[in-house]
Amino acid sequence: MKLVTFEKSGRQAIGVLDGETIRVLDAGANPAFASMLALIEAGDEGLEAARKASASAATETVGAVRLKAPVPVPVQMRDSLVFEKHLRQARANRHLWDETAQPMKPEDVKMPQVWYDQPIYYKGNRFSVSGPEDTIIWPRGETRLDFELELGMFIGKGGCDIAKADANDHIFGFTCFNDFSARDHQMLEGAGGLGPAKGKDFRTANAMGPCLVTRDEIGDGSGLTMIARVNGEEWARGTSSDMHHSFARIIEHVSRDEDLQPGEFIGSGTVGGGCGLELGRFLNPGDTVELEIEGIGILRSHIAAERR
Repeated sequence: MKLVTFEKSGRQAIGVLDGETIRVLDAGANPAFASMLALIEAGDEGLEAARKASASAATETVGAVRLKAPVPVPVQMRDSLVFEKHLRQARANRHLWDETAQPMKPEDVKMPQVWYDQPIYYKGNRFSVSGPEDTIIWPRGETRLDFELELGMFIGKGGCDIAKADANDHIFGFTCFNDFSARDHQMLEGAGGLGPAKGKDFRTANAMGPCLVTRDEIGDGSGLTMIARVNGEEWARGTSSDMHHSFARIIEHVSRDEDLQPGEFIGSGTVGGGCGLELGRFLNPGDTVELEIEGIGILRSHIAAERR
């Protein structure tokens, strides 16, 4: 199923997306339909109830409502970095923000061994989430606002010390994720050896949507074509097959000595070539960014018309 959270007349609800039609799941009929998080927490029984209820549910059209991020406030947010091409190209372009650095060829970038040994990730601000068609603020004092083309995953079943072989059973589904980045702030903070903070955590920075596709429909997230467009021009194209660490491996690592909860979000990190930093070009006020991932749809975000 393709599931959505939407708002109409000031009230939020969830439903099953069927083309341009939303089959509304009535919270009064089943407490699992109260929110996307409630549905995730209800597990397989909740999904089966949603399938049955959607067959005879009342409908709304997508154009008559406001789509929100599928989970407007995730339980937790982690974002990984598992595409080698992205890391190499981003580090090769360090001279774009550091005047003391020299341009490099991506193949000459020395990769840290830990990157190969285990998935690396940071924890983001789960309250700084935006949804389809939302306006992305321009962080104060920023000159290099950037998009990042990523695949996002939500945990369905929690657990601790989850084995890689069992990890896919803990995936609820997938969405498009645009990890907007304030590069000036990010690189300034990085010099301190900690972060990111203001480079990533500003309001609206974590764009998600347009829907949450359940694992039974999309599989383990591999083999998906990923495309980014700015003002209708294609800037990036890649595939989730290039992930060095699978989501199963990420779940195994994150859950080591740590409890994962239903409704936690994990990003794949940026696909190779999937951000302006790698391409040597950044966003401008008024731009429209579209991320399209095979089997999920298009996440469209609008950049604020003015810098602050």
